[in-house]
Amino acid sequence: MAGPCSARLQGEAATFTAALRTLVNNPQFSDVTFVVGREQQKVFAHRCVLACRCQAFRGMLSQGPVGSEDSPSSIPSQGPFILGNVQPEVFLAVIEFLYTNSVTLNSHIVLEVLTSSVEYGLQDLCKLCVKFIKDTLTVEQVCEALQAVVRTQGFHELSDVVLARVLRSDRLAVDELDLVQAVREWAHVSSQAVLERPVPEVAALPVRELRLPLLAPSELVTLESHNQRDLLIPAESIAAAWRAHALRKGSGVPSHLCRPRRGTQPRDHHRHLDPHAK
Repeated sequence: MAGPCSARLQGEAATFTAALRTLVNNPQFSDVTFVVGREQQKVFAHRCVLACRCQAFRGMLSQGPVGSEDSPSSIPSQGPFILGNVQPEVFLAVIEFLYTNSVTLNSHIVLEVLTSSVEYGLQDLCKLCVKFIKDTLTVEQVCEALQAVVRTQGFHELSDVVLARVLRSDRLAVDELDLVQAVREWAHVSSQAVLERPVPEVAALPVRELRLPLLAPSELVTLESHNQRDLLIPAESIAAAWRAHALRKGSGVPSHLCRPRRGTQPRDHHRHLDPHAK
């Protein structure tokens, strides 16, 4: 006689998602409220959904009321939770993702949704934002987003061509030292997990766009030390940066590599790199 058998069968995902979407910002059966943005718009949600989908919300919602002697997990807070620094449309996009595992984005909110995804530790939402940025936004808009992206998994998924193109921009709101570190991390991830090619080969295109003359002498010394481990940056590129320091006014290197970006932190030697300086 054959033994009992069991199987887990999957129903229609679209139907399930559509049903959950009806609960987004629906006050019916809601058990937690957020007051969002300067408009103080109320957003209704369900603790069980937020807690099971996001560790950050789980911690927020498990705290007991102020002054309570009970343990945090015994009396979950009902709110309302005040979130004054986020736009309601942005917060609702996060909530939509938590309920449906999908998100509705547009160019006006995607950068803020990306930032929120990083703050809440929602890597999958971050990837969706990065994909939207890569597929639809201009290089200038990507540059504005990069300040948030460089510290996320999504940055590691950029191709060398896209990364090099972004690094050509003057509009990056990131300091050059941080960009060097971000490119180094990107190159190691791409080399080991994606392309299985040597770090210098993987990073050849992006590294050409790093503006090493913007770094101070002490930073170049540290860079040389780190570079001995992975040979990320060609020796001739570091030598060219040293020549710019020695000869001043950026002599011997392409002029765009001596031009500060939007996010470049000022350093004493920058005034010598200005071709118009006297």
